[in-house]
Amino acid sequence: MTPPVYIIAAADPKNGIGIKGKLPWSLKKDLAYFQKKTIKTADANKRNMVVMGRNTWLSLPEVARPLPGRKNVVLSHEKNFKAPNATVVYSMDEAMRQADERIESVFIIGGAKVYEQTISRKDVKGIYLTRIKKEFKCDAFFPKIPNSFKLAKTKENEENGLKFEFQYYERK
Repeated sequence: MTPPVYIIAAADPKNGIGIKGKLPWSLKKDLAYFQKKTIKTADANKRNMVVMGRNTWLSLPEVARPLPGRKNVVLSHEKNFKAPNATVVYSMDEAMRQADERIESVFIIGGAKVYEQTISRKDVKGIYLTRIKKEFKCDAFFPKIPNSFKLAKTKENEENGLKFEFQYYERK
């Protein structure tokens, strides 16, 4: 049985998610939320898997690569690309095949191209979106959420005067 697949992202009101390979905001609460969601499992004998594009991998601080406590899978078109202590694959289908019986959930963590290719997949069960309540200058964007998802949960938050919401969209 294939584990459930989720997308997790943070976006401003215009769906901006990044600028020059970096997050345009710094929110400790959002990073803690991301870490908790992508690490926590119900079964102590399992772990989660994170799937990201090459640019997202490279945007992580070197000391944080791979993301600890999770199986890291990196999508790349470059056949010689190396991601130490992570699995490099060349398609989303190949990435999904890395989720064996020891994986509880799969989280798609970016960037824009990876979100674009996965948001319409039938195996995506839900979307965890941190909605930042202020516009930022961005050059990378989260895709429009398909009508096949509905907003199921939302939780208001604020940090350093910046308001944001933890939203969860579930497949209808």
